[in-house]
Parts: sequence; structure tokens; C-alpha cells
Amino acid sequence: MARKKRKVPQTNSSSTADMAFILLIFFLITTSMDTDRGLARLLPPPPQNEQKQDDIIIKERNVLQVRLNSQNQLLCGSDYISVTQLREKAKEFISNPTDATDMPEKHLKNIPLLGNCMITSNHVISVQTDRGTSYDSYFYVQNELVGAYNELRNELAKSKFGKPYDSCSKEQQTAVRAYYPMKISEAEPKNYGGKK
Repeated sequence: MARKKRKVPQTNSSSTADMAFILLIFFLITTSMDTDRGLARLLPPPPQNEQKQDDIIIKERNVLQVRLNSQNQLLCGSDYISVTQLREKAKEFISNPTDATDMPEKHLKNIPLLGNCMITSNHVISVQTDRGTSYDSYFYVQNELVGAYNELRNELAKSKFGKPYDSCSKEQQTAVRAYYPMKISEAEPKNYGGKK
């Protein structure tokens, strides 16, 4: 007599996909994700076709070189300084209060609400980092430079309009920004201090 083969009962796997989907959603929701924070920086508009190449040339006195090496040492111009000193150095460079010949040249500009002013609108702060520079040091430098512009704008708004920059009208803020235009340039990172 031949033996009958017994059929093995199959398990119901129709709900397995549902369970996997629910677990996936659970892990996505409960897992915290680190997101990189960026800088809110507007890029300058592209140059117009009719703009001449001569217009792009910047005089050396109008550029403040800020460099960070792989050991997070800060070189501002030709001096090593700490990050806490950078804001005052930048403020002095941007405003050039004594009209020094080794700082940005001043020229006359008529600004609505402010009239004729001697300003340094051709200045540029050039920031260059090493590939081994830490993000923290980079952000500290950026914060100090933006803080320098904010302080100068605030001081100007208080002296001209009697109130802080944030409390000024849009027209007043536009005038203050025309007096102190923010010009921070990012150069491509280099390998000053070797690989890290």
C-alpha cells in the first residue's frame, strides 16, 4: 500500500508586507535625523553682457583676506588673530573711519534719505578655508563677519534715524544697506595645512 504524501499547511503571508511597511514608518518617524545647516547668503547677480572686464578688477586695498587653516588658525590680512578680534577688524575695514590709504577707498554716493555720503562700497571680504577647517570655526568666522555688518548698520540707523536697524522702515533699511553693502566672497578651499 502506497503512503500518501501529507501536504504541509502554508502560512498566510499576506500581512507580512503590511507589517514591514508599518515597521518602516515607525522607524522613520521615531529616528532623529541630523540635518546640515546652511548659511542664508544671496549670490550676486550674474554680470551683464555689456559689463566690461575692467569693471571686475578689484584693487588690492579694497580686499580683506580672511583665511582659516586646518588647525583653525585665523589669518586676517597679514596678522594671526582670534575669532573674537575679527568683528572689530572687519568693522574698521568696512567703514574705514580714518580714510586710511591701506583700507578701502571711499567715494561719493548720493543715497536716498541719507544724501551725499563718502562710502566704501567697493570693499570685499574674501574668506578662504582649508579643506581640513572645522565647520564650527567656519561658522564662527561667518557669524563674526555678518555681525560686523549688522553692528555697523545698527549704529548708522541709530545715528541717522534715531532707532535700531530692525525698527526702521523698508526705505530706511534700503538706505542703510546701500551705505554698508554686505560683500563677503567665498574662495575655493585650499590645502594650506595639509590633509587632516
